[in-house]
Amino acid sequence: MKSTRVTMKDVSVAAGVSQATVSFVLNDKPGETISPETRDRVRRAAADLGYRPNGAARALREGTSRIVILNVARLPHGGTGLAAFIDALDAELEHLDHMLLVRYRAGSDDIERMTAMVAPRAVLDLDRIYNSPDAEAEVADGGWTEGLAAHTAVQLRHLVDGGHTTIGMALPDGRPELERLAALRLDYARRTLGDLGLEGPPTLTMGAGVDEDRTALSDFIDRHPAVTAIAALDDDTALRVLAASRALDLPVPGRLAVIGFDDAGAGELVSPSLTSVRIDTAAFGRRLARQVLGLPEGDAAPTPSPATVIRRRSA
Repeated sequence: MKSTRVTMKDVSVAAGVSQATVSFVLNDKPGETISPETRDRVRRAAADLGYRPNGAARALREGTSRIVILNVARLPHGGTGLAAFIDALDAELEHLDHMLLVRYRAGSDDIERMTAMVAPRAVLDLDRIYNSPDAEAEVADGGWTEGLAAHTAVQLRHLVDGGHTTIGMALPDGRPELERLAALRLDYARRTLGDLGLEGPPTLTMGAGVDEDRTALSDFIDRHPAVTAIAALDDDTALRVLAASRALDLPVPGRLAVIGFDDAGAGELVSPSLTSVRIDTAAFGRRLARQVLGLPEGDAAPTPSPATVIRRRSA
């Protein structure tokens, strides 16, 4: 079957110019003396015909394709934060005539193989960042200014500002892909509390089910009776703490304040509603799209707002 794909030759015929002129115009090649009228005619013809550049051919010219690879293999995929980040990154790249390819599955050579296959314009390896040594991860994502460390500090400081001086941190069990991220968050929490002259946080590791969660929280309270607040790794873990608290008749926030992280959406549907930390991940995605292409941020990608606490009833 004959291909119906519109070619550069079709555009040149429709515009009444050479294929070389079409190439110069559509690729914005500098230094060519082509009149504005001819440029407009070529662009109108391309638009009317629905012309799309041949990605493989353009990759050979530019040395890369217009694909950006994003690797999020071991990051938590359930929250709204990562989804909003990816959507905004994808939309901004599409606006800039690039395409986003997201890799969710972990593999030792996955990114290398994908890079060899598609010759991407750039690789954004968030998986590597958050599974790197502490210092490297801290610097790479914005650290205490706008990165995970800063967001963790917002979470802990909310509890301290509420009068809590002995704070625990809840982590999920049975999710090895989150071990490194949990270790980073725990380190940032310790340093935040240390800067405030406080110790901790002791860790509460939730179980694999409702009964195990209840047992884990009961044992934790027995070992750390002075704890009056829990900061969770994410909203999912925080919701498990809330459920275990109800099962043990522990009043929230009267006996135990609970705060989540990432404001995944379900927190406002439970009772008591879950206080959480919201991060402007969409703004980070838009800004990163322009940064990775070497473009000025400007009004299209303003600096993300600081993380904010969404105050509900649990803390």
